[in-house]
Amino acid sequence: MINGNIIEQVTDFKYLGYCISEFKSDVEDKLQTYNKINGAIRRHFGKEMNKETKLRIHNITAKAALKFGSEAWVLKKREEQRLEAAQMKFLRHLLGITKLDKEKNQCIREKNRSREYSKENKTVPGKVATTHTEDGHKQDT
Repeated sequence: MINGNIIEQVTDFKYLGYCISEFKSDVEDKLQTYNKINGAIRRHFGKEMNKETKLRIHNITAKAALKFGSEAWVLKKREEQRLEAAQMKFLRHLLGITKLDKEKNQCIREKNRSREYSKENKTVPGKVATTHTEDGHKQDT
């Protein structure tokens, strides 16, 4: 009770774009937003826009939405796999590679990097350093 007002106790709420919860992680909400943005990019731009432009839009919107608040995440192995799968789904679609082509994720990433560097883009795709917590989970630093 504060100033005579009863304060409701909740298990989860959103504050400044972060989902603070006892039971679920913020990663789920961020993945859902990331997938919605990627779906919109595919639907609205389809084949009318070249791949470089679609990749730039993806990096500016979808990646930014996904990474917002990621500094505080402590990822479990399953969450890391889901993040990787979401990114690879977009890259496969962008490059026109289906799962039936049996291309490894590493090959797809290399094709994407060569596309990024071909336009004399000097920025290196960021890799977040990870450390392990006491219980064995990875934590971004």
